[in-house]
Amino acid sequence: MRPDPPEMKLGASRLYALLLVQALSTALPAFAGDGLLTERSDLGDKDRKRVQAVTRPATDFSKAETFEAMSGGAATSIAPVNADSFSQFSANLTFQEEEGFKLGNALFRKLWVSSPSSTQASDGLGPLYNARACQSCHLKDGRGRPPEGAVDTTSMFFRLARPPRDDEERRLIAAHEVVNFGDPVYGAQLQDSAVPGLAAEGHLKVSYTEEPFTFPDGETASLRRPSYSVADLAYGPLDPATTLSPRVAQPMIGLGLIEAIHEADILANADPDDRDGDGISGRPALTRDAKTGKLMLGRFGWKAQNATVRQQSADAFATDIGISSPDADRPHGDCTAAQKKCLTMPTGEQARLGPTEAPDPVLNLVTFYSENLAVPARRKASFAETLRGKKVFYDLGCTSCHTPKFVTRRDAVGKAQSFQLIWPYSDFLLHDMGEGLADGQQVGVATGREWRTPPLWGIGLTKTVSGHTFLLHDGRARNFTEAILWHGGEGQKARDAFAALAAGDRRDLLAFLESL
Repeated sequence: MRPDPPEMKLGASRLYALLLVQALSTALPAFAGDGLLTERSDLGDKDRKRVQAVTRPATDFSKAETFEAMSGGAATSIAPVNADSFSQFSANLTFQEEEGFKLGNALFRKLWVSSPSSTQASDGLGPLYNARACQSCHLKDGRGRPPEGAVDTTSMFFRLARPPRDDEERRLIAAHEVVNFGDPVYGAQLQDSAVPGLAAEGHLKVSYTEEPFTFPDGETASLRRPSYSVADLAYGPLDPATTLSPRVAQPMIGLGLIEAIHEADILANADPDDRDGDGISGRPALTRDAKTGKLMLGRFGWKAQNATVRQQSADAFATDIGISSPDADRPHGDCTAAQKKCLTMPTGEQARLGPTEAPDPVLNLVTFYSENLAVPARRKASFAETLRGKKVFYDLGCTSCHTPKFVTRRDAVGKAQSFQLIWPYSDFLLHDMGEGLADGQQVGVATGREWRTPPLWGIGLTKTVSGHTFLLHDGRARNFTEAILWHGGEGQKARDAFAALAAGDRRDLLAFLESL
């Protein structure tokens, strides 16, 4: 049974909601015309008051909050902590749903092969690609890493994009019909692998310059400033306007719960014009559903370019593996018109199996698997150092972007995600993170300095699951301290406050993050 928290909340006063609607009507006029909701449509008055109470920010740091250890509500995994901690299914699935999860898991791990092949249900790879399986990037459903030494680049890749060149291209972005424009030759992503008979596009190269930092108490840290380039370009030079955005694969846990957060609760935290003057200007990302064309709230991807888990899955199939699906029918993957040989390579589409290489049974099952990878239970949530660190987290203003908790929709499509008190520690909005983290690449409404606030749940298990502790969009940070010190822009104030902390307070804050 799902626990029904005794008290719960919408997250904003009616006055603030009114100001938000006014701000949206000025900054994002498409909201009103396209049906995005700024009030919860799934709750009666009684439930609304309960939601309002339970999601109110913490004020008592002497003890853990009720249900705080259950980060994913009743879906939380309480399995023993080990390398498979991110690969457990939602604890509240039915027996029949467990079967669907396991079938989806098999497809998530499936190695695709090039066409033509005797294994016709598994061919269609590429022709250009970054990985042969979803699991290759999301090893053990965890976090990717930058290349280092003999470690390959499978879980890190370059997004390629150039700015719009004319009014028509600017209109397409403003209307959310495209998120950006890929390189005219190399497309939306640098593909470092290819099927036999075709050359890979090139290879990602990264080098680092160490920048020392000294805290006021004499403790030191060092930040790695990365420099990126492409080697072995096989199809000529990149367009001079093309930008390179390195991205590491993100953890897969809790995705269905994120999708089940009511859009009104995310919009309630948006303040695009910083009307309250706190220096935080979270902006909602907007995107169009690939099948319906409906304007939706983006919440997945480093720049929140996808609105649903299914959309994210279809995009990964097409761009990372080169596999077509009903929602991204691109059997030649990321091949461009300039790559003529690539477009002549055989595909894996088989009429008897379905209209695409990953037809609905495949995409549906992979989506269901991705929606139901459980968030692990917290560790040491009630320990003294964790609670002290939690107070520091609040005092620094980290919760301005890393919103601790939400209650998901009562009318969520998946019952396992319905009406759950969850603790993702993200507002799922776009924030300017400063020039130090900027990639210079526009993605939809996100500028080259803006990133979606990443959820923090499960972050303390990165080493256990993924075997490393690299953080941020490109893995440059080797630990929590470095990740915080890289915060700029809207995060600068919290970063400076962290840098000024006493050593004991810093240790407590790190203990809190380790517990998530």
